Formats: sequence, C-alpha cells, structure tokens
Amino acid sequence: MKEFKFRSLNLEGIQNIDSVVVEEQIAYFQSICSKGGTKIQDLKMILNMIDFTTLDGKDTESKVKKMCSKAANLQLVFENIPTVAAVCVFPSMVKIAKKELLNSSVKLASVSTGFPSGQSVLPVKILETQLALDDGADEIDMVISRGKFLEGEYNYVFDEIAKIKEICKNKTLKVILETGELGTLDNVRKASEIAIYAGADFIKTSTGKIQPGATMPVAFVMLQAIKDYYLKTGIKIGIKPSGGISNSNTAFDYLVMIREVLGDEWMTNSFVRFGASSLANDVLEQIVKMESGLEESTDYFVVDSVVY
Repeated sequence: MKEFKFRSLNLEGIQNIDSVVVEEQIAYFQSICSKGGTKIQDLKMILNMIDFTTLDGKDTESKVKKMCSKAANLQLVFENIPTVAAVCVFPSMVKIAKKELLNSSVKLASVSTGFPSGQSVLPVKILETQLALDDGADEIDMVISRGKFLEGEYNYVFDEIAKIKEICKNKTLKVILETGELGTLDNVRKASEIAIYAGADFIKTSTGKIQPGATMPVAFVMLQAIKDYYLKTGIKIGIKPSGGISNSNTAFDYLVMIREVLGDEWMTNSFVRFGASSLANDVLEQIVKMESGLEESTDYFVVDSVVY
C-alpha cells in the first residue's frame, strides 16, 4: 500500500523542464531500432499490451459484442499470437462486454468519471465508477478534472483520484491526464506526481478525443515521474500512451523509450499498455508478414464488416 499523502509532494519544485533536453532524449530513443528476432518478439509484446478500444457515441451492442469476440478468439485464428491485454468500453457496455469475454484472459476496462471531459460532479463520477465495477469491469480508466488542475486546485484533483481508487480497491486504476490540455511539460510532471501519489496504478496520456493525443515528450516526462517514484518507494507504476498511436513503428518508439528509461522489468502488460484500436491491425499484419512472408489484408481486427 502507498503511504504517501498529498503533503509529501513538492509541486513547487517542479518547474522549467528543459524541452531541448527532452527533445534530444526523444531523438536518441528514435535512433534505436529493434532488429532481427527481437523485432517480432517486440511486436508480440506490443500486441499483448494493447487495450483494444471502442469509445464512440455511435457504439452499439452489436459492435461491442463483435469486438470482444474477436479479442477473445484471436489465438484461435492466428498461431503463436498473444491476446490483447484488455477491451475498453463505455460503462453502459460493460455488462455486454463481460458476457462476451467470459472464459477469456482478456481484461475488461471501462472509462469513467465523465469521460472524456471530466466535467461532472464527484457523486456522479463515484456512481459511474461503482456501476462499471458492479457490472464486471476489471479496470477503470478515469479522467482528471483538468479545469480544477489548471486553476491550481491540486488538492481537489488529488482527493478525487484517491476517492476513485478507494472504490476500485484492488482493481486496476488508470488515470488519464489529457496531456494535450495541460499546456506545459511542467504541468504534465505535476499532474503525473498527483496521480501517482493519489493511488494511480497507471498514468495515461490522453483520451484520444483531442489533439494532440500521446506525444513522446509528454510520455518521457511521465516516465521520469514513474522512475523517480520507484527510486523513492520501490513501487512500480504503469504507463499507458494513448491517442494517435496507430502503427507499429510509432509503438516501437514508445516501447524503446519505456525500456530505456524504466528497464526490462516494466516490459509486461502489468506496467505498459497502449490505448488503441487500429494499432492492433497493423501489429498483426507485421507479425503475419514476418512469420509467413505473405502479404496479408489489414482488415483483421477492427472493421466490423470484415471477419478475421
């Protein structure tokens, strides 16, 4: 259990992150390439780290059922392929998704707390989270109150996250910072610290509903917060780059950066997730090409009208 409280944070000391140094680090990570046998191993690792997601206003029960069925049965279609880590849906779809994922190792995640804006009152956020858990969610992806954060009400943001974690108990809580709305790298670091100390099991870049979504500079700053917390406490926190990561090359860049900053101990879906839908298609295509030498259609996984 985490013993640190909000008073343990020194947010005033977080300022003036050098963006030039950050960009130099990013350039270094992007220069590192996985080659040969390591590449296919990493592709499979990335696939196993994906939270396969549908979060559209036009989501239907049929769409969610089909997506869950595909996620649960992936290994029946492709040999020597891992499953995705989880399926992520709206709270209203959790009960439907849970039924489709029975007897599967794929986890079920639900967004919560007024996703994507976070602009609902705390009692509603609590109720929404509890209902998703009661319906069978294994994981909760909550959004922070960016308006409160930008007004400097850090205690409010901290207490809200801590309350949601209290409700989640031993279920995984991923805290979405929505870094594209935070404005500065200093703010990204502050929000990361608040989320981690308030009880987040993962910190996540974006909802995927605004631009920019995930970027390597903000993910690097988040990784530094995770690393510093681990060095101080010995507790590992996960990271979830999400928003705009649609191909394996981009995912490789993030995987290299995470490995370089945090080490091989983080290289499981217990500590790394990618929030994506189309990424699964591209990763599967690359794996099939490498293992079979054949050019395959990319319409494996996402498009509703196309089966595997």
